[in-house]
Amino acid sequence: MHVAIAEDDTDQAALLCHWLESGDHTARAAPTLAAFQELLKRERFDALLVDWMLPDATGDQVLTWVRENLGWELPTIVVTARDDEETVCAALKAGADDYVVKPPKPRELLARMTAVARRGNTRELPVLRLGTYEVDITRQRLQVAGEPVMLTQKEFDLATYLLQSPGKLLSRDHLLDRIWGIHADVDTRTVDTHVSRLRKKLRLDGSQGWRLVPIYGYGYRLDRQD
Repeated sequence: MHVAIAEDDTDQAALLCHWLESGDHTARAAPTLAAFQELLKRERFDALLVDWMLPDATGDQVLTWVRENLGWELPTIVVTARDDEETVCAALKAGADDYVVKPPKPRELLARMTAVARRGNTRELPVLRLGTYEVDITRQRLQVAGEPVMLTQKEFDLATYLLQSPGKLLSRDHLLDRIWGIHADVDTRTVDTHVSRLRKKLRLDGSQGWRLVPIYGYGYRLDRQD
């Protein structure tokens, strides 16, 4: 799993990242709610670890933002030194799936991470295949004719959506809302820039059986090339 950590203690954050990586996970940490929000906007994560006290927010504020913006399916564990019943209940009420008291035990933390992911119905999605294109959505990997292609998170999200929508006419505004979100501070030129990169990286010029066609004044369509 790819895990985002909200933790202002740099030593604690580094230790959590180390434990997760030793369990074959990947992790990124942020020291404030503001930095955590930016991290979650840039990357897609499978689970979250949240400290109850951050410099600019409390744990319930973090959890409220997560649930309002990312939904209730993302497994989230609160990790904090506070173990009083009032705080535990507040964390669970705000949206935490589990609660771990500091200092956490490495094996227990990994086990709890696996457990909340399982309870949250986190499961592997089927691999998407379209001609020579293969997208492993769960592992965030894309191959063209058996060769892996390095993509940014937004490029991967856009590529996956386009490959799931062959033959469909997709407007720039629709793609912008779908991939970046309705509140994103970007414009439709961002879509054009990412499409241009994907056309080159994925060889969507017809050479692999599919061509990403611009529709003047509107958007794009992924067409089969026989």
